[in-house]
Amino acid sequence: MLNPRSFVEYAGESIRHSEWAKAFYLSQKAKGKSHQAAVRALAYKWISIIFRCWQTREKYDEARYVETLRKKGSKLVAAMASAEV
Repeated sequence: MLNPRSFVEYAGESIRHSEWAKAFYLSQKAKGKSHQAAVRALAYKWISIIFRCWQTREKYDEARYVETLRKKGSKLVAAMASAEV
């Protein structure tokens, strides 16, 4: 059985490696959430993504996920663009 803390640790580390995860984390912080609350919210996002990958038996593809966010008009795409500047 997976430890929920593992997802939180994974989410925290993903902020350093994933542009959308960093943008999501920063958006949570901008809403006034604490570091821990923002990372937990990001962990829930990752759980959904990982579950979907498990369901479809497909590997996670960062570029594909960002493109899906773009097509859906996600605010994260704009946040990612502003974070790059």
